[in-house]
Amino acid sequence: MHPKKSLGQNFLIDKNISKKILKLVNNYENKNIIEVGPGTGALTEHIIHKKPKKLILIEKDKMLFNKLITKYKNFKSIKIYNEDALKYDFTKIKKPKSIIANLPYNISIKLLISWLKKISDFNEIVVMIQKEVAQKMNYNINNKLNRLNFLISISCNYKIEFHVSKNVFFPKPKVDSSVIKLSQKKNIEFDFSKLENFTRLFFRNKRKKIKNVLPIEIINILKQKNESYDFNEILNSRAEDLKLEIITNLFKEFSKI
Repeated sequence: MHPKKSLGQNFLIDKNISKKILKLVNNYENKNIIEVGPGTGALTEHIIHKKPKKLILIEKDKMLFNKLITKYKNFKSIKIYNEDALKYDFTKIKKPKSIIANLPYNISIKLLISWLKKISDFNEIVVMIQKEVAQKMNYNINNKLNRLNFLISISCNYKIEFHVSKNVFFPKPKVDSSVIKLSQKKNIEFDFSKLENFTRLFFRNKRKKIKNVLPIEIINILKQKNESYDFNEILNSRAEDLKLEIITNLFKEFSKI
């Protein structure tokens, strides 16, 4: 197989990495496992040995899809779909369910944000992504806020489990990767559409101060609700320089508007 650059294909060739990824998920026998972009089946082979209740493979590449159909035609517990994961309706898969995948770099962020919207549907999401993106998603690394790590911090538990060298892929990518794990935070409820709107406003221009980013009517409402903070200091700061706690409280008030 010749990986397609247009689909961001890099095939994992190290079996030890596959085994290490699978150790991050428990109770396979009782779960529906979803693998996005299985490619040639390097990770799939190891998932099968865990005997999940059902294994759902979503492969956009028609040639790879046909090879997977042939390869697993005798496995009744495996369902294979030739679909774009960005358009696939994951809610139709019954719970309990988990996602395990080596994601194409070019759609990893879009996929993760779409899954965050329905994070309560999944027991866990364990995926390999670009190392730089994984670090950008982790607020605790440099305590600098961005739209992505704020979405993550509000909506789920997040951990970088381990890093992966570019040498374990074919073709070899230009960057290293990281395996991350996400799961729902307990007792957290919020409107994700409002969270998206809030972050679009708040982080739309990281170089500008808050007072030059938020609409004046929203500033006035938030100002009235935040007597415990020096709101003038907040308005004269950039979003990335504020503490997570402050922006979280601002979002809670914003969500009531």
